[in-house]
Amino acid sequence: MTTTTATSTTTGAIQTATQQLLTSLGTGSGVDTSTLVTSLVSAEFAAKTDALTSKASTLTTQISGIATLKSTVTGFASALDGLVSGGTLVTQPASSNTSVLTATALPGAKLANLSSSITVSQLAGAQAARTTTPVASRSATIGSGTFTLTMGTATYAADGGSMTGFTAGSTTPVTIDVTDASLDGIAAAINAKGAGVTASVVTDASGAAYLSLKGQTGAAQAFTLGATSDPSGNLAQFDVGPGATGTAISASAQNAKLTVDGVAVERTSNTVSDLVTGVKLQLAATSATPVSLTSTSPTSALSSAVSDFVDTYNQVLAAVQAQTDPKTGALARDPAATSLLRSLKALTSQVLLTGGNVETNGPTRLSELGVGTNKDGTLSVNTTTLNRQLANFPASVEAMFSSANSTGIGATLDALSTNAISTVTGLGASTATYTAAQSTVSDQQTALTTAESTETTRLTQLYSAMNSKVAAYKSTQTFLTNQVAAWNKSS
Repeated sequence: MTTTTATSTTTGAIQTATQQLLTSLGTGSGVDTSTLVTSLVSAEFAAKTDALTSKASTLTTQISGIATLKSTVTGFASALDGLVSGGTLVTQPASSNTSVLTATALPGAKLANLSSSITVSQLAGAQAARTTTPVASRSATIGSGTFTLTMGTATYAADGGSMTGFTAGSTTPVTIDVTDASLDGIAAAINAKGAGVTASVVTDASGAAYLSLKGQTGAAQAFTLGATSDPSGNLAQFDVGPGATGTAISASAQNAKLTVDGVAVERTSNTVSDLVTGVKLQLAATSATPVSLTSTSPTSALSSAVSDFVDTYNQVLAAVQAQTDPKTGALARDPAATSLLRSLKALTSQVLLTGGNVETNGPTRLSELGVGTNKDGTLSVNTTTLNRQLANFPASVEAMFSSANSTGIGATLDALSTNAISTVTGLGASTATYTAAQSTVSDQQTALTTAESTETTRLTQLYSAMNSKVAAYKSTQTFLTNQVAAWNKSS
């Protein structure tokens, strides 16, 4: 930027000085050499200047057109991706009692005609324990030693307040060392092991502190905590397990128990994704009566999606056609832009369903959903055809818009967008080509300006010499005229 400004300033100064010189030189020959030199230089370089200016303007328009098309096509693909991934176009499972369980569709699930009966008789639970005697200060040193944390299964008293039996699981017990530890220090040491048990310190209204321990859900996630090394004699009060006197069990480790279509099953968590194909269940409460699980097809949303697709397509098409118009389009001869136009026009006839997604006699193309092409290339929707296909083949229409379908409309538009903006063969490559050409034109304009300045200087010097000679001739002529006049007067 500094170099350009300095060059411009220098050129301006030279031009000013040149004009002043040419004006003064005009007194010799009587010819307006200032205007003459300017006109001659302008005439000599006018054609090249106009050509470069026109080319620069065209390149600027082409680069702008490419940017418009890239933004338009990527925006089209992005908008459809948002619609497809939003979940509104996917058949959803419906629970007859959401206070007992809720259900959501898993990615890629096919839930048409879903029908299941589920009874929840027990929720999964995590074992929880707490100390029964408070500690006056959570930060005061209690003692040093070693705890052993063991995971397994347990039995509990009828009231659930104590553990009556424990069987260690297959995982290796975890050793937890504490040194001059406070209650906070003991909790931190347990948490640092990340062994599936979380410790926290709870204070009551008087400020007295209790140690609270909680495991993970599932019957096999019960735990015992024992002070296996206790030189100070103060760590045993935190023991958890059969016979422990310093702690109480406040919740039992247990599995969720369900009956699904007459089959009794158990799961370690209240979030269950492997019982009903394509459905994630979230258990919230037990129920003596079965909960019905059905599915609802997003017919209305799919109908709107087809209409929205057509409306957006027509806007994109208009933008592409404006840029590629044979007479007025800045990108009429751009291969990437014209290729994009061809790809857009082929969308309605492209196969969007293959393999297992195809229903017998079901639609596989947008054209079979009632999406037709008008004479001007825009699309329109035959709602009668669309409604008939939605009624007869809702799964096929849904699959066309499914994010899990690698040949669906979403994937097809993503591929079209990727190819369109490619820096190798797409609009990205066109941008690089036009930008490089723009740089070349700029260099040529700079060189032309320099050439004009050089030519102006050359002509100025040429006419300066001519004016000097004319001035000398005029001086001689005046001398001779005066001399002749003097001779004539003396005679």
